[in-house]
Amino acid sequence: MKRNFAASNLRAFVNWNLTLACFCFFACVAFSESGEPIATTQARANATVPVLLVSDIHFEPFWDPAKVPQLAAAPLSQWNDLLAAPPSPDRAQRFAAIEQRCGVRGADTAFPLLRSSLAAMSKAAAGASFVIMSGDLISHAFPCKYSALFPHSTEDAYRSFVEKTVDYVIEELYGAFPGVPVYVAMGNNDSDCGDYRLDAHGEFLSITGKEVTRNFPAADREGALATFAAGGYYSVRLPAPIGNARLLVLNDIFMAKNYSSCGGQSDPRAAEEQMEWLGRQLAEARANKQKIWVMGHIPPGIDLYATARKWVDVCGGEKPDLFLSSEKLADVLAESGDVIELAIFAHTHMDELRLLKSDGQGPAADRSVAVKMVPSISPIHGNRPAFIVAQVDPSSAALLDYKVFAASNLTGVGAAWQEEYDFARSFGQHAFSSSSVKSLIARFAADPHATADASRNYIEDFSAGYLSPVLAAFWPQYVCTLSNDSAQAFRSCVCSTAQ
Repeated sequence: MKRNFAASNLRAFVNWNLTLACFCFFACVAFSESGEPIATTQARANATVPVLLVSDIHFEPFWDPAKVPQLAAAPLSQWNDLLAAPPSPDRAQRFAAIEQRCGVRGADTAFPLLRSSLAAMSKAAAGASFVIMSGDLISHAFPCKYSALFPHSTEDAYRSFVEKTVDYVIEELYGAFPGVPVYVAMGNNDSDCGDYRLDAHGEFLSITGKEVTRNFPAADREGALATFAAGGYYSVRLPAPIGNARLLVLNDIFMAKNYSSCGGQSDPRAAEEQMEWLGRQLAEARANKQKIWVMGHIPPGIDLYATARKWVDVCGGEKPDLFLSSEKLADVLAESGDVIELAIFAHTHMDELRLLKSDGQGPAADRSVAVKMVPSISPIHGNRPAFIVAQVDPSSAALLDYKVFAASNLTGVGAAWQEEYDFARSFGQHAFSSSSVKSLIARFAADPHATADASRNYIEDFSAGYLSPVLAAFWPQYVCTLSNDSAQAFRSCVCSTAQ
């Protein structure tokens, strides 16, 4: 028995490490189960309201370096005219030099892509009840790019330019959807002092909160302003015709494994205050029989890419990398599956789904929470820009179906935006719910070679035009991340898969 057990462990160890080697190699090179017919799903969709889900815009104000001093000096009302003016003759060379200096590979969302995506969104999501923007409004390496152009600038001038850029992106969303509620979460790049750095109760949050909550109903705005100024999180009622439902927006930068204050210090209290607030909000929703949507930027669960890149020996007992610093958020959300209708995250830039499962404790012991992860507008990883138009049942706040729209190129210049896929048609599900996601993941797990239609559809649509062969090669390990958000559960899944 001991010899067989040792051999089994050895096979798991070897297979896991072969997975790491291949995953890292390819990543570097590539840089309805319910029985409800689709016709019925279509009939139900006719009674739904559309909702736009967009994320990771990563607007790039430095795309034409010669214009940046003008942008810094001009009011926001002049930005579109400045950005739409013909590019400088040496634009490409100067921007390439900045990207090289700052170690950035790939381009974020320049003005032509922003305008193209906004026009496509307003057309595809015409009549939207509300807009969800799940974080990362500004470009990667923002501090470095700014310093390259303004080497002698002050901290106040830098903060002012960050605030102005964030406000610009939010204003453009407002302009594309006049009179429609727009709900914005902060991403790890959305800070006045650097990636994954932010001060709770700081001036940046206070100023940005005024823009984020500007069009909220009076009954929600005061409370949202106060919590946003404290930590960038807030609660707001979902608009009519959706009834008795709220959106809880998190700022999970404070929960990220790489988080620090602007001064480089750890600040666990910032996350603790937010989790206490979240607990109170969920308890109130339960008492009031409300349905809840939760939105954040960084998802709970396992970061498979970081785990593989670091050669973590999961089957040898080492802990896989988590997106967040702990498993607490996943646990709290899963335990409230009785009130949480949907969770929305992003951050990976890919079109994904996940399931947060309860550990058998609390009022939602037999429930779980479906997670929709929103693809990015930014094409920095080689993916084509994409967004989601969802169909929501106003009586239950349930997400019944969604379509993903993707651009035909990475720049937005002359781009055609076309439907990439429809969830109900691709996966035969009557709704995007915890039960349908659970059954879908079970089908993936039972198909380790990804030969079934559902698996192949997911792999193809995971990233529009990019990385599909890589995902196919590591399908069993990836599937383990979809419903095993804890280190222990992931290890059990992936090591049994390796065997």
